[in-house]
Amino acid sequence: MNRVTGILMFRKHAIHAATAIIFLASIRLPMYGGSDDSPQPNAPQPSARNEAVSSEGRASAPSLDQVLELLQAQGQEIASLRAELREQQELSARLEARLNASAPSLAVAEINLPAAPPAAIGVTQIELEQKVAQLETGMSQSQKNMEERLKKIGPFEFSGDFRLRAEPTFGGPSDQSQERFRQRVRLRFNAEAKLNDEIRGGFSLASGDLNSPISTTQTLNQFDARKPIAIDRMYATYTPSWFKPLTLTGGKFTYPWFNTELVWDKDLNPEGAGETLSFNVKTPALKNISVVGFQLPFAKNQRTATNDKSYYNTVVYGEQLQTAWQFGNRVRLSAYGSFYDWKFADSVAFSLLSANSASPEDGLLALANLGEENSIATVSVTNPITGAKTLVSAQFASKFAILDFLAEMDVAMPSERWPLSFVGDFAENTRACENVKAIPSAAVFSAPCDPHARHGYWLEVSAGRAHQKGDWQFSYTRTVIQREAVIGAFNYSEIFPTSNVEIHRPEIMYQLFDNVTLQLNGLFGRPLVSAGSPAPAQPLWERLQFDMTYKF
Repeated sequence: MNRVTGILMFRKHAIHAATAIIFLASIRLPMYGGSDDSPQPNAPQPSARNEAVSSEGRASAPSLDQVLELLQAQGQEIASLRAELREQQELSARLEARLNASAPSLAVAEINLPAAPPAAIGVTQIELEQKVAQLETGMSQSQKNMEERLKKIGPFEFSGDFRLRAEPTFGGPSDQSQERFRQRVRLRFNAEAKLNDEIRGGFSLASGDLNSPISTTQTLNQFDARKPIAIDRMYATYTPSWFKPLTLTGGKFTYPWFNTELVWDKDLNPEGAGETLSFNVKTPALKNISVVGFQLPFAKNQRTATNDKSYYNTVVYGEQLQTAWQFGNRVRLSAYGSFYDWKFADSVAFSLLSANSASPEDGLLALANLGEENSIATVSVTNPITGAKTLVSAQFASKFAILDFLAEMDVAMPSERWPLSFVGDFAENTRACENVKAIPSAAVFSAPCDPHARHGYWLEVSAGRAHQKGDWQFSYTRTVIQREAVIGAFNYSEIFPTSNVEIHRPEIMYQLFDNVTLQLNGLFGRPLVSAGSPAPAQPLWERLQFDMTYKF
């Protein structure tokens, strides 16, 4: 009976081993894999940096050809083990049939066994199980290596996202010019490389209207025409090993300074240069002090006088002081003070209203006008024959030198899925209406310029997160932007109008999968009652956005 019991135990183990091998053999290696939680970095903060794989790691990782050869060899070994397993299964079936057909007292010696003794069969079974375990480990590691190799070519790492949006809009101006339903899409693709310990760089491609620097969202219209994809970022960053607190960035890059969409839209990637000095501080509360500087040329213009056709730039010079604080184990506070000084901003006004030889020289199209409400003075001439008007000049009534104070507080809660976050932003244009004296007397103003209409604020609170499957996040934002507080061509692209407005924005996010997010946004507001927008107030403007975003 001991021998019979051994045979039955062998049968049981053989069946289990067969199941394991067939399951492993049925796995197909995916040609693409992985997900990335940060595609474009919709406005990354100064501390957020995507690190590439080190050169040593790249040298030790197997090549794609080696991985494929390993998989082929493992497939052949699996086929051989399958054949061996079938033989042992047939043997087990014959033994069980003989035992079931014989009387209980039948001597085991009467069973005709093959030449291999039971001890040898047991050893073979143990070896088979060990091979199965080795193959399982090898296949898992091979799949992981393949996925990592496919996401990297040379020093590059890839990420991106795709978003579908349904967007109905109601109310607003009495002429119903905002009533619409739009289907919109966004596609972004990022590539970043760490060339060595000091230099990294990359580029991004994105969809969107080519003459709107503040949105990568493309409306599905225009008779099914192909949609443009353009360069959204191209940059290089240098962090010298001899002075690691310093970081230098050039090209078209994400913001090196912290901001909200009160002043700068998150889809805008500025062009120029940025410098950051960052120092960690070892005190109980203050943890870091950083200083950021940036020089951002927005347009090249040419003077038109007979004896002066020199070029000059519309440019922003800016600075930000950043501090990071830690209070206990749960509370983090970041405080920022910024200054944005615009030089020769009138080319922005002209480009919003016209596209001709006086617009920025290298501009493809005029800037998209998404509801500009800054006071702009224009001079035009009328053709006496056709009656057509030609814009001669356009100037902001204000100059723009903006002070911007921000704070962000993050509170860790007992449940890591429900952190709290608070953001506050206050901006003031210190040079509101200072350009009026330079405007010709024949100019016509789009709205009166009020030097007191120079402030804006942004208050935001959120609970929860959207990182892993099953996460929820709820947030609410209130913003008020007076007419001359900011330049309306570069702040939050989803509101209407872009200044002289009050907006409420509730948001709900649900993480359907680790890389798929569902989101509902609501935008509700109306223009402020002011000298340029007298009472009664405009009817409530309402926009809903239903989003599904896939990140890779």
